[in-house]
Amino acid sequence: MRYVLRKIGLLLLTLWAAVTLNFFLPRMMPGSPTDAAIAKLAQNGPVSPATRAAIEAQLGVPTGNIWDQYVTYLGNMLTLDFGVSYTFFPQSVSDLVLTALPWTLVMVGVVTIVAFVLGTLLGVLAAWKRGTFLDSLPTLTGTFTSAFPYFWTALLLLFFLGYVLQWFPTSGAYSARATPNLSLEFIADAAYHAVLPAVTILITSLGGWILGMRNTMINTLGDDYVTFAEANGLQPKAVALKYAARNAILPNLTGFGLALGGVVGGSLLVERVFNYPGVGYLLYNAVTNQDFPLMQALFLMITVSVLVANFIVDVLYGYLDPRTRR
Repeated sequence: MRYVLRKIGLLLLTLWAAVTLNFFLPRMMPGSPTDAAIAKLAQNGPVSPATRAAIEAQLGVPTGNIWDQYVTYLGNMLTLDFGVSYTFFPQSVSDLVLTALPWTLVMVGVVTIVAFVLGTLLGVLAAWKRGTFLDSLPTLTGTFTSAFPYFWTALLLLFFLGYVLQWFPTSGAYSARATPNLSLEFIADAAYHAVLPAVTILITSLGGWILGMRNTMINTLGDDYVTFAEANGLQPKAVALKYAARNAILPNLTGFGLALGGVVGGSLLVERVFNYPGVGYLLYNAVTNQDFPLMQALFLMITVSVLVANFIVDVLYGYLDPRTRR
């Protein structure tokens, strides 16, 4: 219990630091949406102070000293009130995030879990059968595919499977004539549109899980407790999974925690290539348009998800390896 309480305290401290940093970073960036709007109006002549004040009021630009803004920011954060988006005015930031988040969680989240489970199992198999065909095939394939950049793989799949063969849609999350609902017809249509971005993420991330698990487990197989288990006549499957793989999976579990936390942030380049309306695509629009309220909300959401995922991994560490509790 003391171990868990320490981790909770560290989580809260880190969360406060992330929230504070998320407040100050946009204010340290050069320029502002107000300046961009005024620059467009200035082409027709000088802009009066009254016009500037009206634009700031319309966009909801914070006023007062920095401390008052910080206190207001913390209060708004607790109520999930992130203001109005500058890019998609007058839509609220919360509505935009809630609309984009399910697409990213379903597509990127499912693919991340599948890649981790499949890659870890293949890594266990490759390490247990080291030096054989079952070792060289997944290892070489994983090394080859993990060297592909996300955007390059996405463009290849988009060109050959989307434009040349026309097997899959080239953009969007569902058909233009479809209306989002929970019917089987719409779910099948959404899954059909998610094939190319999902395969892109799976291809480029699977190799890392395979190689990481294989290399760590090979080192674990040489430990004394594994040799002792084999000498006691335990089944090879039990030795591989309950002894060698259980300890070798810890580094992979750390990487999975980071990857699972990053799911909320989406895969920016992949979503941009396929015009997939997830969080990554929303973040791209926020950055390119200097949409500070939207950027703050997305950065905060990504940070919190990574911290919570790391906290869960730390707790699992204490269960899988009791030595970490000390």
